[in-house]
Order: sequence, then structure tokens, then C-alpha cells
Amino acid sequence: MTHLDERAKLLLKALVERYIADGQPVGSRTLSRASGLELSPATIRNVMSDLEELGLIASPHTSAGRIPTSRGYRLFVDTMLTARRESFETAPLAPDQPQKVIANAAQLLSNLSHFVGVVMAPRRTTVFRHIEFLRLSDRRLLVIIVSPDGDVQNRVIFTESDYTQDQLLTAANFLNAHYAGMAIEQVREKLQHEVESLRGEIATLMKAAVQVSSEALTQTQDDVVISGERNLLSVSDFTSDMGQLRRAFDLFEQKAQLIRLLDVSAQAEGVRIFIGGESQFVPVEELSVVSSPYEVDGLVVGTLGVIGPTRMHYDRMIQIVDITAKLVSNALSHK
Repeated sequence: MTHLDERAKLLLKALVERYIADGQPVGSRTLSRASGLELSPATIRNVMSDLEELGLIASPHTSAGRIPTSRGYRLFVDTMLTARRESFETAPLAPDQPQKVIANAAQLLSNLSHFVGVVMAPRRTTVFRHIEFLRLSDRRLLVIIVSPDGDVQNRVIFTESDYTQDQLLTAANFLNAHYAGMAIEQVREKLQHEVESLRGEIATLMKAAVQVSSEALTQTQDDVVISGERNLLSVSDFTSDMGQLRRAFDLFEQKAQLIRLLDVSAQAEGVRIFIGGESQFVPVEELSVVSSPYEVDGLVVGTLGVIGPTRMHYDRMIQIVDITAKLVSNALSHK
């Protein structure tokens, strides 16, 4: 974490806010007015060059002013963001078919933010009714998972050590006795607490089985609904750099990367902010993602968010994403 004194913090905050509002590089005169600090131009210039050395702001070559870098935005978002409570007039999402709720939510995010709305469709929770392990050969097993509706998943897995068919049977019996009828998510949570007390092979085999079930699940459905990509065409930060814009559209095309990003958000409490260039998840320098998990009946099942330029009103986006997540949770939950 970069250590800044109060004065540098205030100036950085004023600079980021000014730049978000105007989109113009901020000069020291503007900054002195915006920050409300009684500082000489020389002092402000010194602080600016300190901030620049720390990689928090940069000078675009064509102007005397400075603009925030990814790191500058990150510090601003993490430590200086004061959320203004705006009142958004949003009607509740009708508790329609889940697909419809998701589509409406993506559109709502896009309409409110004027950027791109993305919603990851809810994961089906798999509940397993029965599990079996079959020894195929040295360290090769077949895992057979049967769901309550009779759906059967088979997977070959490779294990660190070799198990006898007896050990496999014991493990399967234990798992069927203790975990049958639970959702994979719950099994995973229980396992984390119980792994220490379980016999080695049972724990290892169960982990492998949970892994297999989760993978089988994610492969069958990775639906991301995206709304409002065209909004980026009117963002001035992009129109000046077609390369950035093209990369942004590539991201929407190859949904896999987007899913990874949203997957990370699903593990977080509340709203997360990813800033392009600083995070391996957002490959486009000029993009930021504000995302939040949503729940169905108290269980996190998916993520939604807004994708827009790094120069966005973060406080407003946080509220839009937060409100939409609550609306989706309400619409999909069975009261």
C-alpha cells in the first residue's frame, strides 16, 4: 500500500474526481481550486511530481495536466471513495422465468450506468444422490456421480496414491452416508471443516469428487448475458483509441475470460471493483468492472456487474450494481 500524507491524499482525490467529471487532464491551477487547499502553485507541482513518481498519476504527452493511472484509481477506490446515496427509481424485477430476470437485469444495469451490463446466469446447484469409485488401473479411478433426477456423470481421475477397491468402497459408503442429498457447494464447505478429522483417503477422494462435480457443472452452463456493448462506442476514452475498443469487444466475444472475472467476484462479499491494467482479470487497460454476487434463497449463485471505462463515477456504479444484485436476489428467491 502506497503511503501518502494527508495533503497528497487530498490532492490525489481532487485530481481523480475532477478527471472523472471532465475527462480533461488536470493542471495545478485547477487542482488548487478543486482541492480547496490554500497551497502555492509550487507546492502543488511538487506534490504532483511525487504522485507521478509513485505511479499514481501520469502526464499525457500533449498536455501540462495529469491524469490518474490504474494504481491511482485503485488507491482512490480503496481509500477515498465516499459513496453518495442517490435515489434510483427502480421498479422491482418481476419474478419471471430466471432467464427473463437475468436478461432484464443486464438491461437495467446497462440503462442505469450507460455502459455495459453483464449478468452471469445462476448456477444450478448439483445435489448428488449417490457416488461410486471404480479402480481402473494404477492411480486411475472412475468417479460416478448420480444426481437426484437420475443424471449420471462419469469422470476418470488420476490420484497421487493407489487405492484398493476396498478403500474406494469404504470411501464411497462414507460419502453416501454423510453427504448424499447435499448440494456440491455445501459438501465443499463441510469438507473444509471436516478434512482434518477424516481419514486420509476419504478426504482426498471426496475432494476429487467435489472437484469433478463442480467442473462437470461449469462446463454445462456458463451463460453470461451482456447488454449495452454499443454504449462503449460513444465513450470518448475509447473512440480516440480503436485498439482499446477492439480489445473490449474481444472480451465480450470470448466470454470465458469474463466468466473467470465474474467467478472471482462470486467469492467476495458485496461489491468488488477491478481496474484494467492492474488486474490480470481485466485485460483492457481502459476498462473497469464493478461487480457483485447475487443470491437465491440466501445462497450465492451468480454475479452481475457493470463494465465501463476506468474513468467512471465509481460511487454511482457501486450503488447501481448493489441495487440490481438485491433486485435479482428478490426476484429469483422463493419467498
